[in-house]
Amino acid sequence: MAGFSGDETAPFFGFLGAAAALVFSCMGAAYGTAKSGVGVASMGVMRPELVMKSIVPVVMAGVLGIYGLIIAVIISTGINPKAKSYYLFDGYAHLSSGLACGLAGLSAGMAIGIVGDAGVRIRFRNMCHPTSTPWRDLALQFLSLLRRDLP
Repeated sequence: MAGFSGDETAPFFGFLGAAAALVFSCMGAAYGTAKSGVGVASMGVMRPELVMKSIVPVVMAGVLGIYGLIIAVIISTGINPKAKSYYLFDGYAHLSSGLACGLAGLSAGMAIGIVGDAGVRIRFRNMCHPTSTPWRDLALQFLSLLRRDLP
């Protein structure tokens, strides 16, 4: 192969990192959107006028997929063995950064989905309380999730 410098298998690992960033982040975004969307749908059944106030977790989960796309584009544009040498170190660096971004997006999407669903339901439950504020509801939401794990 004329003009190629570096390792021939290194781009495989780099593109694998780009794919991992995109796939895992989008899986987290899809799970977070679906799980928090269930809470928004239940809010729409109980109090339709509050649906737009409950849509924030769905938007937060959707942004995770965009983060994965951005990292995948950054990684894939950095892989050009014809322009500069691309060694196994570069491939492994791109693989590890793609996995870090993707798995962080997956776990964040799962957390956003679970907390978003619980938060919307707690927000509805506390809506009747006269001193209901978003900060108070957020504190009650996390406290209720902590109580669930305690014996």
